[in-house]
Amino acid sequence: MASKAWLHFQTITTHKLIVMKYCFRVGLYKQGLLHDLSKYSKTEFLVGAKYYLGDESPNNAERREKGYSSAWLHHKGRNKHHYEYWIDYSFQPGQTLEGMKMPLCYVVEMFIDRLAASKVYYGKKFNTKIPWEYYEHSRSRMIIHPETKKLLEKLLKMLYIKGEKKTFYYIKHVLLPKGNY
Repeated sequence: MASKAWLHFQTITTHKLIVMKYCFRVGLYKQGLLHDLSKYSKTEFLVGAKYYLGDESPNNAERREKGYSSAWLHHKGRNKHHYEYWIDYSFQPGQTLEGMKMPLCYVVEMFIDRLAASKVYYGKKFNTKIPWEYYEHSRSRMIIHPETKKLLEKLLKMLYIKGEKKTFYYIKHVLLPKGNY
C-alpha cells in the first residue's frame, strides 16, 4: 500500500498540473509554473503527508486536531492567488480587517485553483457546479474585496452555467486580452 506521503505528493502534483494546464490555456504561463510550489516545502508537505485524507485538504484535518493549520498559515502567506493573502488592516471606522482588491491575474488563478481542487477531490463525480457550491458554502465568512468577490462569483457561475470552454474563452479573450492585467 502506498504511503500517505506518496499519496499526498500525487494529489498536490495532480492539482498543480491541472492548474498549470488551465493557466497556460489563458496565457498565465509564469503563474502556471509557480503555482503552489510552497506545498512541496518542508513546512507544508510534512503536514500534508501526516494528515492526508484523499478527499479533502489535509489542512482541514490538522485544523480539527490543533484548532489551526500551520500548513495553511504558511501557504496563504506565500501564494497571491488566495484572497487571504490580500487581507490587511482597514482604515474604515469599526472595521479591523478588509480585503484588498486582487490583481486580475490572481483572481483568475484563484478561480482556476478552485476548479482544479474540485476536479482532484471529486474525481469522476466532478461537475461544473461543484466549485460554485464549495464557494457558496463559505462566502459569508470571507473577507474579500467586493470587486474581487464579484469577479470570482461571475467566473464560478459562468463555469456551471456555460461550461469550461466558454468560461476559458471569456477569460482569455475578454478578461486577459494581450496580457493586459
